[in-house]
Amino acid sequence: LDDARPFFLASNRFVPRKNLAGLLAAYALYRRRQPRGWRLVLLGSGPQESALKGLVVTEAIPDVVFAGFRQLSDLPAYLARAGAFVHPALAEPWGLVVNEAMAAGLPVLVSRSVGCARDLVHEGINGFTFDPRDPEDLCGKMERVSGQPALADQMGSKSRHLIAAYGPAHFAKNLWQAYECGCRRRGP
Repeated sequence: LDDARPFFLASNRFVPRKNLAGLLAAYALYRRRQPRGWRLVLLGSGPQESALKGLVVTEAIPDVVFAGFRQLSDLPAYLARAGAFVHPALAEPWGLVVNEAMAAGLPVLVSRSVGCARDLVHEGINGFTFDPRDPEDLCGKMERVSGQPALADQMGSKSRHLIAAYGPAHFAKNLWQAYECGCRRRGP
């Protein structure tokens, strides 16, 4: 956080389904096209950490920061400084970290394989979805967000506005609807 330059932020456990190797491939392509582009900060740890660090060295990918595992209390500092949040997972039931990034007012780049993508990402409004197996797709979305500061700011504001509807009252309302639906299906 001591570097003032903007960055893409990803926060994941370093396991295959989180697709961090795919994120690094897209980021490498992005930096070849945008040599002065944003940095990439990765929060987390896990079994793939050594392999991912090796990939960064082998491919000579610039400006990738492995910030390590961080406690929940540390996350706001990273979210406050990030330019955009990226969730590249190949499979994810929801992806609560996207909610957190939106609450922090960030544009979000979310894999179409993440469960929350359909509900939370309004294409071109608060972020973009992408094919997690296509580095070119993610690279293009990274270029759009980082290349247009006004758009990124607009998207961040929209994220904060959209996620406000997902508070406790929203959860309670949907939980009650699920309960009522279950009661109707069960019968007398």
